[in-house]
Amino acid sequence: MIDAHIHLDWYQPNELQELIHTLKIDGMITVASDFKSCQRAWQLAQTYPFVYATFGWHPEQALPAAQEINHILEAIEQKSQDIAAIGEVGLPYYTKLKNPSLDTAPYHAVLEQFVQAAKKYDLPIVLHAVYEDASVVCDLLEKYQIKRAHFHWFKGDSTTINRMIGNQYMISVTPDCWYEAEIQSLIKQYPLELIMAETDGPWSFKGPFQNQMTHPNMILEAGKKIAEIKQLTVQTVQEQLTRNTIDFYGLNDRN
Repeated sequence: MIDAHIHLDWYQPNELQELIHTLKIDGMITVASDFKSCQRAWQLAQTYPFVYATFGWHPEQALPAAQEINHILEAIEQKSQDIAAIGEVGLPYYTKLKNPSLDTAPYHAVLEQFVQAAKKYDLPIVLHAVYEDASVVCDLLEKYQIKRAHFHWFKGDSTTINRMIGNQYMISVTPDCWYEAEIQSLIKQYPLELIMAETDGPWSFKGPFQNQMTHPNMILEAGKKIAEIKQLTVQTVQEQLTRNTIDFYGLNDRN
């Protein structure tokens, strides 16, 4: 299996070494959160053949100078044949919750630049877009006829879910599927052929994962829960999740 979404550059050096040396899965998609993060993700992908880098800017932070976004876009252009995708990009849903007066128009403008780049370089795009933000992002993806979109750790209403399924957009499920009813319901609704597994590490989890460092191996447990919900064998689910991730990100063409 492959962890479809992890922030490897956010781990402490000792945690990263422990993670690498105890890995039981086949690979990881390490996403970026700013320009320095893009550089670090690239270094990790060059160091470890089972790590695949994406370049992007995470929306749950203060807006950067225009130069920061330009640096990322230039890096995408330079490495467009070698990176796995553009991401993590999206809209600041949780920041807006904390600060309802936040002007999100500049965030929309930044996201549109990344969507345009995904179209230009024919790259998948990794999205941070939940609840009402998801439908807004769907509008943007449809405007630019983006086919390869991955909504990581997605949550949303049934109308948006059906729209995403109709567009063949991918989602990814974290270990919280063991204890979150909302995610369990999403798994029931979403076709297995459009699901991947992720940890979003080092984000920590509750339930059976309480007080544990988030490890990519935890996607094996996510696969077991998906199998239980879908009433399929664990092997069938793990094989399908892996195939989905390899095909979506074109990993057979990368390394």
